[in-house]
Amino acid sequence: MMRARGLRPRSWAALMLSTALLSGCAEMNLFGHYTKRAAGDEPPPVSAGGATNYKIGKPYQVRGVWYYPREDYDYDETGVASWYGPDFHGKVTANGELFDQNAVSAAHKTLPLPSVVRVTNLDNGRSLVIRVNDRGPFVNGRVIDLSRRASQLLGFEGQGTARVRVQVMPEESRALAGKARPDGVGREPQVAAAPRESVMAETLPAPGSREAPRTISNGSAATPSSGGRMAAAVERAERELAAQDVQVTPVKHTSLFVQAGSFSRHDNALRLSAKLSGVGKPVIQQTQVKGQTLFRVRFGPLSSVEEADRLLDSVIAAGQQDARVIVD
Repeated sequence: MMRARGLRPRSWAALMLSTALLSGCAEMNLFGHYTKRAAGDEPPPVSAGGATNYKIGKPYQVRGVWYYPREDYDYDETGVASWYGPDFHGKVTANGELFDQNAVSAAHKTLPLPSVVRVTNLDNGRSLVIRVNDRGPFVNGRVIDLSRRASQLLGFEGQGTARVRVQVMPEESRALAGKARPDGVGREPQVAAAPRESVMAETLPAPGSREAPRTISNGSAATPSSGGRMAAAVERAERELAAQDVQVTPVKHTSLFVQAGSFSRHDNALRLSAKLSGVGKPVIQQTQVKGQTLFRVRFGPLSSVEEADRLLDSVIAAGQQDARVIVD
């Protein structure tokens, strides 16, 4: 398990006291997960038979930062991943399941629970399909928290962190969401199969022949029902998750940055850059995203995750709560 470093005993005690007082009776450990839930935000009871509960949740605040859970089937982010294990093994996750450090799962701050994501370790090229069923990590500079088993398969258990890309798998995520929602909201309608019709074809005689065309029955064809497509998507998602297949792709050079903000107007980027001049030397990068020109205020490239963490804390302390660590 990762260890928290650089905290003197007095700092440690103050931090533990502040987290214990967070949101009433909530307690959070140093790795950004609750060991007890805040009053009024208790997860639903664990379902019998291993059934899954679906949860998006309302906006919430942790350590002064607001998070806004929502369905986002275009989600594709880079950043730093961490992992969690023994301290939470057997405890209830945010959507009412039991956390198993030896199973492949993940925690995310805003994605629906459950969601299906592909996480790629950009340091070694390994990627894995993972099911998100918990909230966290509420630590600056972390994009996702993986179970111990997932970190082992992706090859970074020993290091504690890794540079990663997190991509939501939209069809699989929608399928699991539809299966998990008890009211059926979001599910494709379960309709009867479409009527079967015989498919007829004709074979033409050779040129010059007096033989009449022959009609051949090619059996019957069925239009797959939407319920059938839903079932197939669920089956595919569950098969991929159960397989725990690790894919390996070529490793490309990446760099770490702290991104303080992103704007459609250059003058807004200039103002933020000037505001943060006391923190370091930010640069403004122009880029195109889905046909829109954006101006990103960034620090970097940075030499290590530790350097990125320190700089991110300084940027957030300067008032940029949405700042984050990215890999590019």
